[in-house]
Amino acid sequence: MSWGTELWDQFDNLEKHTQWGIEVLEKYIKFVKERTEIEINYAKQLRNLSKKYQTKKNSKEEDEFKYTSCKAFQTTLNEMNDYAGQHELISENMSSQITAELTRFVQELKQERKSNFHEGRKAQQHIETCWKQLESSKRRFERDCKEADRAQQYFEKMDADINVTKADVEKARQQAQIRHQMADDSKGDYSSVLQKFNCEQHDHYFTHIPSIYQKLQDMEERRIGRLGESLKTYAEIDRQVIPIIGKCLDEITKSAESINQKQDSHMVIEAYKSGFEPPGDIDFEDFTQSIKRTVSDTSLTNPKTDGKSDLKLSSKSRGKLWPFIKKNKCFGFPQGATPEDFSNLPPEQRRKKLQQKVDELNKDIQKEIDQRDALTKMKDVYMKNPQMGDAASVGQKLVEIGNNIEKLRLEVQKFEAWLAEVEGRLPVRNNSSRRQSGLYDTQNTQTANNCAQDRESSPDGSYTEDHSQETEVKVTPTEFDDDFDEEEPLPTIGTCKALYPFDGENEGTISVTEGEILSVIEEDKGDGWTRIRRSEEEEGYVPTSYIEVYLDRNAKDS
Repeated sequence: MSWGTELWDQFDNLEKHTQWGIEVLEKYIKFVKERTEIEINYAKQLRNLSKKYQTKKNSKEEDEFKYTSCKAFQTTLNEMNDYAGQHELISENMSSQITAELTRFVQELKQERKSNFHEGRKAQQHIETCWKQLESSKRRFERDCKEADRAQQYFEKMDADINVTKADVEKARQQAQIRHQMADDSKGDYSSVLQKFNCEQHDHYFTHIPSIYQKLQDMEERRIGRLGESLKTYAEIDRQVIPIIGKCLDEITKSAESINQKQDSHMVIEAYKSGFEPPGDIDFEDFTQSIKRTVSDTSLTNPKTDGKSDLKLSSKSRGKLWPFIKKNKCFGFPQGATPEDFSNLPPEQRRKKLQQKVDELNKDIQKEIDQRDALTKMKDVYMKNPQMGDAASVGQKLVEIGNNIEKLRLEVQKFEAWLAEVEGRLPVRNNSSRRQSGLYDTQNTQTANNCAQDRESSPDGSYTEDHSQETEVKVTPTEFDDDFDEEEPLPTIGTCKALYPFDGENEGTISVTEGEILSVIEEDKGDGWTRIRRSEEEEGYVPTSYIEVYLDRNAKDS
């Protein structure tokens, strides 16, 4: 996988990542330098160094160590606690074979990185300039068309007025011809600029940017490989002097050999891939449809010519240009804050975050269940042997744990609903129905007061609970299915155009392809889904955000 094709819209993230990569290398150089100084002070200072460079838990750096090169570095730090017999020869060898070599290598990387990103910014500025030229040409074309139309209307008015002299009519006709000529020239210029822009845009996204990003990817992989080689050298220097710590050095070598440049670069793609597609070409917008052709010379004597124009200017184009440099902003949240449903992230990254959150909540629930089971057994023992402890105090703890489990389950259901939305699943139409996590379908839950909870799955995926302290929730299973069992087909209330492809793998949904035109038979009820029809026998739901709806005004009023 290549950065040029997979990360075409991640210029800023790649800039940050490559800078971070150089900083990791500089961090390693600094680490080796301090290691050589601590070698003189022997084992005590060596252990302090290891502690200093250990990654802090729950910090930003902890996420950075998912890369194989960083994992190898982390393994090296862990093994340093066993280094207790170092001496000055190790310090000298490390200074000459690692520190000096990597310092020169880092300087080369910085220069190469600076050159590549300068070239990337230059390419982005060029495509932005081309876009501004296209907008300017289009506005000029539109303005000239309007001027030509006004000149034509004025000429027709003069030609129809019997009180106007022939010279004035001739002057108006010449002015109309001049305006028409200017409009034709603007049209040709706009067409030429548009064709040039489309070519420039295609070259930008499929030639220039991929080439620059490929250079950055090669540079990053060289950095990762060089870090692995340096870790090997680091291990071999210790091996030559202290055979006793050979086992520790073997582990360091093993971690260094496990470095995989391709795997690390692939992880960068997985971390920053947005899932969007590059923009397509912009359609030509013809403004000449509103211009009447210049009348012939014989019309000068025709007083019955209608002076009103039959055509109106065409509407403004709805086409939008992909934002070349501007980042997607998350409105409604403070700077640095993240929405609870991760809606500020691209689809692929949002799905990963939601899945990770669901897994974390499931683990928390499992811990609570294990603790509840242990306390339940303890309570049974206390009830049989009161002298061993108070069963009532354990019961209070069981109530708290039961409440915690219920809260966590509600959280799981909330995040699973968001996850289902991202994955394109059909949502539950009834607000009172809830989807239960598969992790607990087989769990025989028990409350603190030992009241049994019986759950029975209904056809639409909801369940009911029989609890002495909760209101019974029942969902009619046919409420959702009745929407699909109508004997009479629903009338068409409009049409829609698919903006993105949708697989429609779940029951009740329908697959669509980008650009496909379909009929709308039911509007979005607020759940994010619209019911559409392709043919008399093929209909289903699609996400409303995947289509552009054009409702029939008469059908809507009725």
